[in-house]
Amino acid sequence: MTTGLGLGDSSDESLQALDCILEAWETGTAKGVAPEMMAYAAIYTALSDLVASYGEDAVADLAGGLVDRVKSGEFTLYRVRQ
Repeated sequence: MTTGLGLGDSSDESLQALDCILEAWETGTAKGVAPEMMAYAAIYTALSDLVASYGEDAVADLAGGLVDRVKSGEFTLYRVRQ
């Protein structure tokens, strides 16, 4: 399953989508919504929309593939040294 929004994708539509998400994120945090709550809401919304478009099995496969990517640090913006 491809969604058309990849990390290396620089198409206008992908950048517009990211801009919309970032704007909504800024609005929410400015209103005092905790970033963690924004993240949970964004994940829920994204998964719900993907399920509606592609079905549960395809989205479960996508989510399962995220485990190794998260553990390898692909989504880590900064690292905490211990």
